[in-house]
Amino acid sequence: MDFRHAQSDLSLRFSSHATSSISRSSIGDNSSYLCSTASNSSYLLELREQKDEKFNFVKGDPDFHSDDEKFSLLGQPLRVKRQRDSQSFLNQDSAKRLAIMDESSLEARRASVRAWGNQSLRIADPEIHDIMAKEKQRQYRGIELVASENFVCRAVMEALGSHLTNKYSEGMPGARYYTGNQHIDEIELLCCERALAAFDLDPEKWGVNVQPYSCTSANFAVYTGLLLPKDRIMGLDSASGGHLSHGYYTPGGKKISAASIFFQSLPYKVNPLTGYVDYDKLEEKALDYRPKILICGGSSYPREWDYGRCRQIADKCGAILMSDMSHISGLVAAKECASPFQYCDVVTSTTHKSLRGPRGGIIFFRRGLKSRKQGVLLNHGEETGTYDFEDRINFSVFPSLQGGPHNNHIAALAIALKQVASLEYRVYIRQVKKNAQALASALLRRKCRLVTDGTDNHLVLWDLIPLGLTAKNYEKICELCHITVNKCAIYGDNGAISPGGVRIGTPAMTTRGCLEADFETIAEILLKAVQITKMVLHREHGKLHKDIMKNLQNNKDIMELRNRVEAFAASFAMPGFDI
Repeated sequence: MDFRHAQSDLSLRFSSHATSSISRSSIGDNSSYLCSTASNSSYLLELREQKDEKFNFVKGDPDFHSDDEKFSLLGQPLRVKRQRDSQSFLNQDSAKRLAIMDESSLEARRASVRAWGNQSLRIADPEIHDIMAKEKQRQYRGIELVASENFVCRAVMEALGSHLTNKYSEGMPGARYYTGNQHIDEIELLCCERALAAFDLDPEKWGVNVQPYSCTSANFAVYTGLLLPKDRIMGLDSASGGHLSHGYYTPGGKKISAASIFFQSLPYKVNPLTGYVDYDKLEEKALDYRPKILICGGSSYPREWDYGRCRQIADKCGAILMSDMSHISGLVAAKECASPFQYCDVVTSTTHKSLRGPRGGIIFFRRGLKSRKQGVLLNHGEETGTYDFEDRINFSVFPSLQGGPHNNHIAALAIALKQVASLEYRVYIRQVKKNAQALASALLRRKCRLVTDGTDNHLVLWDLIPLGLTAKNYEKICELCHITVNKCAIYGDNGAISPGGVRIGTPAMTTRGCLEADFETIAEILLKAVQITKMVLHREHGKLHKDIMKNLQNNKDIMELRNRVEAFAASFAMPGFDI
């Protein structure tokens, strides 16, 4: 065999127990080789390529590794065995250098994430931070009397601003569209458990959905789940204290809420002389109209609801009885007012008013065996069929109307509901009612007109028409003095466009520690705001334009009352944050 054209940096070394040999000339002058003998040992063949990769060519060995390359040379079975020591050293050295580079790159990436992701709000967005700081001061230095507002605790705030906002959780616990929801499921199931416990409900007879983004969303989910488009609903008229989501449309017939757009609605009203719901007229209307859902509950109704009478009316006309207890749910939980759960099929609520939780909605629905037929009252214990509300309402919430639930809200709600079940919360709600009654008494003593002449719950409805004021103008002057109230329709006036009343609630200031005597002071402040409003309107010929409102910031009387309000409010603690 002629090796004269072999590569110059091939080294061949042979040895054999046989007496064969290969001369230098037979290999060729351009070849180099290293030949050495080892007594009676195997001859080694060593190849060195230009790539500096070293191999051992060794005679066949029954113990060779299966990944070694085998071939024959000059009739001898050989295998290629990599010399791993030096290459291994090189590989380890390179690996170390790469590891150092990777670690440096990884640390740079970590630093980049931290630089973006771990900045405080003050650093990340000073503009928003400053606006939020001003809002914090407004809450702290103002008298909050909007009946639908309250102050949450620090624990609720921590949950709302937590990492739970990162997770997508479409679906129900145990049946999510995304994986990785095992802990989210725990939170939602615990929230549902606490919701039922807070209202003393049997989980065999009641279910709950805690995913709605608001009570308006919750109400529409009930309609969508239990009705067909254009089916009929009946709720309290807006001017009588009802809510827009109960099917409101204007006196001219313009449909305002989605409930009135997709479903037919006919409102019932309060007695214009007493301000109480006229149940006789309600029954008469319901029997003629035959709604599929009859809604009891409102947003500015200061008296108790006769749920038993509503149940009778619903049964007579074959309707599902639904209660929207948004404003009074805290009172219901604390057993400080009549409960809708004894009579209603479905109950909805917000979670942020008297419940003192995060902003959202909740739906309770009957489940299990029915205890009555629609249209016919049955004796207690007689059962026919089962309720089918659960699947229909849950499907309506998701996927029909909403996407993924707000897990941070659900955790915050679970925290609030734990507090609702406590003795301390019941004491709080009792004080809310006492404060509302003290405020009502103080205003009545000062010859103010209140709708229904008082209150059974957390709010009073003050009619400003006898004082010659519109609620819109009074609300604006109060805001300049750092008092927040909200205008509200009163039955018999022009409706929601130009309401003649203001709704005043006690939950928020009770949360801050106000007692009955403090609401006597608040009543005096509210009457002082009436005087200022009259004076300003007289000077401005009854109109408060935007330019006029700007100039009123430095009005002497307004500044004096504002200073008084701030001093009063700042004397009370603020839950959730330090000032």
